[in-house]
Amino acid sequence: MSLHLFSPCGSASAPRHLSSSSSSLPPLLNSNGNPFTKSIIHSTPNFSFFSRIMREERASFLSVSRNNLKNYHGFPGVNSFDGNSSFSSSTSSGGAESNGKELESVNEDDDEDEEEDIEVEEEILPDRWEVVGLGQAMVDFSGMVDNEFLEKLEIEKGTRKLINHEERGRVLQAMDGCSYKAAAGGSLSNTLVALARLGGRSIGGPGLNVAMTGSIGSDPLGGFYRTKLRRANVRFLSEPIKDGTTGTVIVLTTSDAQRTMLAYPGTSSTVNYDKCLASVIPKTSILVVEGYLFELPHTIQTITKACQEAHRNGALVAVTASDVSCIERHYDEFWEIIGNHADIIFANSDEARELCHFSSTESPIAATKYLSHFIPLVSVTDGPKGSYIGVKGEAVYIPPSPCVPVDTCGAGDAYASGFLYGILRGASDLKGMGMLAAKVASVVVGQQGTRLRVQDAVQLAESFPFHLKGSNICSSDIESDQISSL
Repeated sequence: MSLHLFSPCGSASAPRHLSSSSSSLPPLLNSNGNPFTKSIIHSTPNFSFFSRIMREERASFLSVSRNNLKNYHGFPGVNSFDGNSSFSSSTSSGGAESNGKELESVNEDDDEDEEEDIEVEEEILPDRWEVVGLGQAMVDFSGMVDNEFLEKLEIEKGTRKLINHEERGRVLQAMDGCSYKAAAGGSLSNTLVALARLGGRSIGGPGLNVAMTGSIGSDPLGGFYRTKLRRANVRFLSEPIKDGTTGTVIVLTTSDAQRTMLAYPGTSSTVNYDKCLASVIPKTSILVVEGYLFELPHTIQTITKACQEAHRNGALVAVTASDVSCIERHYDEFWEIIGNHADIIFANSDEARELCHFSSTESPIAATKYLSHFIPLVSVTDGPKGSYIGVKGEAVYIPPSPCVPVDTCGAGDAYASGFLYGILRGASDLKGMGMLAAKVASVVVGQQGTRLRVQDAVQLAESFPFHLKGSNICSSDIESDQISSL
């Protein structure tokens, strides 16, 4: 069954996985009901209040989403890796496992891997976590190659392909003698590292406790991944899988700036609701689920259980859309989670349109508004054109923060970190959170690499009161020109 979004008269239909009986959408929240017009500071009582408001909204959304939305007429006129470490390769056909010693003694890149000089040793874990991420733990190997290299290995340029263990060893062996970089990579880790740096204790006040769960092997690459995140003040909590092989992504970039990605999932292809995940979810304020997990077999059960437990313990659930092709292949699974469990979703304009089954000609604001009928808080980025935040069928436009673009890779990850930071630090309005998120993204876009640098994070965090002070909105603004219209 296809997703019929809007009829000529402007009525909206629910996504195909949701059942249908008649009811209309609730009206836009007024000034007394909008959780974003309330002052929410970074403290447990106030954040709990914010979580309760969002849970009430979710209950309202689920009640509506499972009903027929055809009587609603609110939409007239709408149809239908980066480098943390570098070394020269010296591999055997066994692949990256033979790089254990190189990974331990590699030269650090000072321009991006400016860790907080945290001693990597066992410490007492905090009683609570502000954010816990559930995602793929993959080590990125990135290097420059020429077209001849790709042709020799019969690799199609500009594609993303899954490879097996033998293929990975063959590619890395072909790179023998080349200079390339290794990083604790992944979209989710980019967001978590940026968030931890924004919330660093050096800025003043309590630091944010940020952690990640997933699956790594007991090989040297698994230890490398855990250590790199720890140095960036992000704890990787999951125990390594005995005799497991940590997943990797080989990123081959040619002189025309095209990237070819070869992903070997390894143990990252198995993410279970294990003892570690079960113990940490009751202690977190926000659970962030990476969309790439939907690619993995049987992971939907883990995601569902994690989201249910998060809500049961008063946490918010945020989901990253991650990739258009991933949504295409797992559309029903995405909607099963975001339609029933997500409080927040992060997507770019293409991903948002795909979630709505919109054509490429539809505007991102149309997708933002539509998604906000099913998910309490929607964030949609549109590259240099800005971004949108959707609530209750309306959208706030966030202008782009000025910058000279250098590398757009990781911009969405950085935006999500700024948005989450705004929630955790007490942003009382949508515009303020969006402006802060846009500023964080612009800083990352203006540099080479996907990770927010420490000194930039400090400056951004210090400017946080400015972003809030300059953009106070309330429900009356939602009915005025603060809201973009179709």
